[in-house]
Amino acid sequence: MHVITASPDHVTTTPNAVMTGLAAPGRGSAELSAWHVAMAAGASGPEHSVDREQVWTVTAGALDVTSAGRTERVAAGGTLVLPPHALRRVHAPEAAEAYVAMRSDGLVTVPGEAEPRVLPWTR
Repeated sequence: MHVITASPDHVTTTPNAVMTGLAAPGRGSAELSAWHVAMAAGASGPEHSVDREQVWTVTAGALDVTSAGRTERVAAGGTLVLPPHALRRVHAPEAAEAYVAMRSDGLVTVPGEAEPRVLPWTR
């Protein structure tokens, strides 16, 4: 068993959201990463894909997630499973919070960028 203590060192702020890393290999997990996302009303992440399945559970507000030409609103209490390699965009029509889980070795690809990105809060 491994207990992880919250730390400001595990917080990453981007123009789109604030991610607070919870579980990750750098914090004691062997395979999984989990993090908390807080998005301000009107914020949108870039269109991107992730090479691992992700599970999003919205705990406050709502998120509009567009993937495969379809947009779904996921309200607080709802969970969304995004398959690997699916192009998606996450938008917060109102302030929203969610918990996300995936394998820790996932990489993000943004159309137009030559190299995939590592998500620092998953390591």
